[in-house]
Amino acid sequence: MRSSELKSLVSTGACRAVAEQRRVIRGQSFLVGIVILLFSSTAFAQSDFSAFWKEFKSVVIAGDKAKVADMTKFPLSMPYSIKAVKNKEDFMRRYHEIFKGEANAAQCFGSAEPRKESARRYEIYCPFKETPDDQENAPIRFLFEVTKSGWKFAGLDNINE
Repeated sequence: MRSSELKSLVSTGACRAVAEQRRVIRGQSFLVGIVILLFSSTAFAQSDFSAFWKEFKSVVIAGDKAKVADMTKFPLSMPYSIKAVKNKEDFMRRYHEIFKGEANAAQCFGSAEPRKESARRYEIYCPFKETPDDQENAPIRFLFEVTKSGWKFAGLDNINE
């Protein structure tokens, strides 16, 4: 082999090695990007819920039915044997039943801490309104889910039923 052919082979091999290194780096960069997106979207969802919860509890405490309805997903699921709340009009009519029925939501929400059930769901547990200080027995569950338009109040349940 002549030296020019040898240089050509070495040069071709070096180019292939560099190309392979670039492909590996590109693949690693892609994976790092995916991992960053996964962690940041989870963190965003959590902080997003935190902002939603702060606003939601303040409008419930203030009794702003229209604003609470805007932050609600319909149909709103209700406890066993109680009809779901179909729409905003039904919600406005049944507001007292939802937020002052078995639990006093305005009182409870002032100190309640959300519990993360999944990246797409949080829950708030409240005691019966007759025993507002009994945090050990808090069976009234307010459910919140992330939707295409953001976080929404999605359901009410009595876990004892």
